[in-house]
Amino acid sequence: MRKALLAGVTGALFLTSVSAAAAAPPLRLPAPTGPYPVGSTELHLVDHGRPDPWVAGTTRELMVTVRYPARPGGGPKAPYIPENAAKLVAEDDAAQLRVPAGRLGYTFPTHARTGAPAAGGPRPVVLYSPSAKYPRSVGTALLEQLASEGYVTVAIDHTHEPAAVEFPGGRVERRVLPSGPDAGKRLIATRVADTRFVLDALETLARGGNPDAEQRALPAGLVPDVARIGMFGHSGGGFTTGETMVVDGRVDAGADLDGSMAYSLSHRDFGRAATEGLDRPFLLMSAGDHSAASDVSWQEFLSHQRGPVREHHLPDGEHFSYTDYQVLLPRLGLDPASIAPFIGTIEPGRSLDTQRACLSAFFSKYVR
Repeated sequence: MRKALLAGVTGALFLTSVSAAAAAPPLRLPAPTGPYPVGSTELHLVDHGRPDPWVAGTTRELMVTVRYPARPGGGPKAPYIPENAAKLVAEDDAAQLRVPAGRLGYTFPTHARTGAPAAGGPRPVVLYSPSAKYPRSVGTALLEQLASEGYVTVAIDHTHEPAAVEFPGGRVERRVLPSGPDAGKRLIATRVADTRFVLDALETLARGGNPDAEQRALPAGLVPDVARIGMFGHSGGGFTTGETMVVDGRVDAGADLDGSMAYSLSHRDFGRAATEGLDRPFLLMSAGDHSAASDVSWQEFLSHQRGPVREHHLPDGEHFSYTDYQVLLPRLGLDPASIAPFIGTIEPGRSLDTQRACLSAFFSKYVR
């Protein structure tokens, strides 16, 4: 899926199950280790000036999850995925994993409390864009960590890419992927527009406004510092990060977690970040047999990059090591050999600790 964007659009996670899956423990994520409790709120954002590119006659709307350093208190812990969407995402994953959908309890509690009062003061921002076809939830373990360290993190669902996105009132929007020879370019252009719209919404929030379409109450003291913004993403989300930085100077530093910067590697059809480079810091994180040594789009990027560059490689990891699947799949009781092509053979806790440390150090230096 990392080889080019369209592989991310059409690829699937195919695994084999074993009987142990039925007896595996419930799903959960490791707790964040920063000094702050984590709060969480969701925003429903409607871009009234932009038609939805995938569903004719509708307006583009997004759901984002905002996590932030909090004071003690707040409501219950936020679910990994809201109930209606969780069922459909579980069905989609279960068909690929070949396990019963009921085994994928994606409503399990995270470590963030809904509506908790914010710790106060303007806080630097980090945005997150997931891989093509995947929901914003798959970056939760990394985002909770950054929030616990003092960042306001904003996870974006690119509507109609995941199996399901749940909106207020329980309404669910399903997957409607682009097709045709220009599908990858249309998808990335939409993602970049989504991200820039979210940046606009954060500016509204920083001014004391409420960008939520239903004007739902916001957590007390939540103030994003829009003068300090980072962004990262996995696979197509890493591609989105670079392309957003080309056209929007509000993002001060970015990270690409194992994502190609090409629409087609075989045709050397690269994104603008690769062909033009950036004048701001960028982090490239790779795994398995993928790195700058094997990815010509990364080589193209490095030959044009004008800002600082950092690289980190997980040799015994794999593409989905850079998602929550790294720690969730081993809890399903599947044959380790069947999941190794997707999350590698690296010990899950060590993989997550390494990723958290790399992102924390990078954003601490260039954003905070």
